[in-house]
Amino acid sequence: MRTDCVEAPLSHAFEHLGATVGDHPWVFLILPLLLTAALGTGFRYVQSEEEDLENYTPVGSPAKHERHFVQQHFSANDTHSFLASRMTKETNFVSILLVSHDNSLLNQESFAEVDRLDQAVQTLSVQENETEVLYMEVCARYQGLCEPSNPLLYSWQQDRNLDLTQVSFPIHVHAGRIISLVGFFGGYTLNKMAGTQLLMEAKTLRLLYYLKTQHKEDNERSKKWVNHFLNQFEDIKKRLALRNLQVVHFTSLSRQLELDVASQSVIPLFYLAYILVILFAVVSCFRFDCIRNKVLVAVCGVSSAVLAVVSSFGLMLHIGVPFVTIVKNSPFLILGVGVDDMFIMISAWQKTSLMDSIRKRMSKVYRHVAVSITITTITNVLAFYTGIMSSFLAIQYFCIYTGTTLLFCYFYGITWFGAVMALDGKREVVCLQWLKKPNQKWSSLKKACCLGFGSVPDEQETDIHPMNVFFRDYFGPFLTRTKTKFFIVLTYILYMASSIYGCFQVQEGLDLRNLAIDNSYIAPYFDVEEYYFSDYGPRVMVVVTENINYWDEDVRIKLEKCLMNFEASKYVDESLTEFWLQTYVQYMRNNSQDPNDKSSFMDSISEFINTFPNFMYDINISSSNEIISSRGFIQTKDVVYPVSKKLMLQQLRDISQTCAGKHLRNVIVASAAMFLVSLVLIPNPMSALWVTFAIGSVIVGVTGFMAFWKVSLNAISMINLVICIGFSFDFSAHISYAFVSSSETSANGKAMEALHLLGYPVLQSATSTIIGVCILAAAEAHIFRTFFKVMFLVMVFGAAHGLIFIPVFLTFI
Repeated sequence: MRTDCVEAPLSHAFEHLGATVGDHPWVFLILPLLLTAALGTGFRYVQSEEEDLENYTPVGSPAKHERHFVQQHFSANDTHSFLASRMTKETNFVSILLVSHDNSLLNQESFAEVDRLDQAVQTLSVQENETEVLYMEVCARYQGLCEPSNPLLYSWQQDRNLDLTQVSFPIHVHAGRIISLVGFFGGYTLNKMAGTQLLMEAKTLRLLYYLKTQHKEDNERSKKWVNHFLNQFEDIKKRLALRNLQVVHFTSLSRQLELDVASQSVIPLFYLAYILVILFAVVSCFRFDCIRNKVLVAVCGVSSAVLAVVSSFGLMLHIGVPFVTIVKNSPFLILGVGVDDMFIMISAWQKTSLMDSIRKRMSKVYRHVAVSITITTITNVLAFYTGIMSSFLAIQYFCIYTGTTLLFCYFYGITWFGAVMALDGKREVVCLQWLKKPNQKWSSLKKACCLGFGSVPDEQETDIHPMNVFFRDYFGPFLTRTKTKFFIVLTYILYMASSIYGCFQVQEGLDLRNLAIDNSYIAPYFDVEEYYFSDYGPRVMVVVTENINYWDEDVRIKLEKCLMNFEASKYVDESLTEFWLQTYVQYMRNNSQDPNDKSSFMDSISEFINTFPNFMYDINISSSNEIISSRGFIQTKDVVYPVSKKLMLQQLRDISQTCAGKHLRNVIVASAAMFLVSLVLIPNPMSALWVTFAIGSVIVGVTGFMAFWKVSLNAISMINLVICIGFSFDFSAHISYAFVSSSETSANGKAMEALHLLGYPVLQSATSTIIGVCILAAAEAHIFRTFFKVMFLVMVFGAAHGLIFIPVFLTFI
């Protein structure tokens, strides 16, 4: 059974295209260059503003919907009523962690050093329009004062005789003021006595400086102050020369700034990768005679990938597709993959006769390889465009850029590079004529310089590269032996067993420190935070989204049960729950008011808020005097790792539901698309099935071995898995197409001929791609090294399937 109704006419069409390129090479050489120049003007639209880190979070996620609801229904004001626990959006801040060199910093000497650092930070000022902007002008305020950087430090600054050995935790009362110490001390030891918990020791302390964010002008001034802090902080530490404390820091701008630094650090590596890929192409295409030598052709082939990157990126920037940081991985990938088709076309060219015209040789090349490279291009592009369905904007943008670049690679391959080959074919003819009619004076020198073995090649013979001979005479026969097949099948079973085991071991989540370069100042900050502040996690908002009768006792009982369900979670500290309704009911009863009477309940709220201003932003009352929404807070604990945070969030959402998988889809859709393309273009359904099988096999292998290489499953690695779908198809598709197109009668003969024709180009393609991305192994940022690791696995496993597993499995058909 054959399905060549598409393959046959397509092959015929490409044969005509090859003849046209052979007849008019200069047209196909110049027009793509003009197109590249025109599209390249789009680079002037490269974004200069900060990249939105929201691109790395899921679109339409429940968290974004919940955040939108909260921001709509609960206001906040950081100008005069700032409460960190009540903020509904990201705010500008500076966070400093101080680690004692001794067992504890709860002593007068250490607090004196902390006070010196605190004063130094608060006296920082930044220049703006010839005026000094002081910290006092940009700090978030509560009741006219800047929010204290540390509540216990603030109490100590007001009373230097404060007994630091009598501090209760996590709630402390000083001078009639209740303060929460959660998140401000870490590495502590508690003394439980008389129903209270006293801080005996505390290894670390946090200083938090919140800045105004609400208004645009305040937000910009706050950012300037934060930038000034980052520029001056090392000098401050040197000037203070703190003896008892180690200091690390982080700010609201740090992730973005460090991501930009990581992005810029990889640019020099691109030039090195470009040089290495050119060197590899030159070496792999080098021959010892000037006729067969394809060094210049190889250099032009690498250049065609660069033209594709310029054209594609320029077009996307013209259209307005955001240029996110991870798109900078794409040129490394394209640099390796973009030359794959070049090797196959050169291999096909070398099998044509020097006696034939350029038109005939080009038509033969296109007839034999154009369908094959069309198959792989379509599947690669489909794989990337399938990634547009991802819920992460960053992945969508990366896939749009890379998929479009691959289309341009294909276009330039069959036009610009084809023209280069045609012109080089004319050079071959001129060179041959020059060698056949040498000047007697220079004949020996010419032959010595231009011919490795001193003889003019036979015009009737096709060129056979030594590596093609290796695949034909040694590797192919070895691979098709019965004993070898048995060993390969056994090896494959071990490969799959290891991969499946690894799939169950792979970790999830993105460690935020991995967005920065290795020697970034944020790495030690996260290390200290993870080690000393793991007991308590984020403070979680519990929102009542509907208009309910809070004065109804049955309704209040249901709300109490709901809160008890939250408090029963192993991720929640039940002693730190805060809900306005509980306090309000007690307030009404203390004032001899009936909390079950609607009028009394609603009329007393304003007086209650005046007495307890902390609850000001927790009750949303409409103009018709109805409570349309309200909120409480629970304190999470033991959620330091990404997996525990995920489980905590899932559990709390499940509890909220009692009160009241998309990446896999991408893989399935892409794999189905790969099968349909291969079924249509590879004229044998069974071969198409084997190619689709290779896709799933490589995906399982890459995912499993990610665990062994300590690569987590997150937004970054998911990009690579999308890539994996297309590239796992490439090598197997080339070999399968050559297998079913072979004129040999036996399955073993077909496999050996397929390896003879395409074994070396497939090896060249895999090697060039690995070289293109291996430079990223030296990158200072984890985000780029992750890209290298997964792509290395993709190419190694893809090449192993194309050169070893699939040729053997095809012989079983």
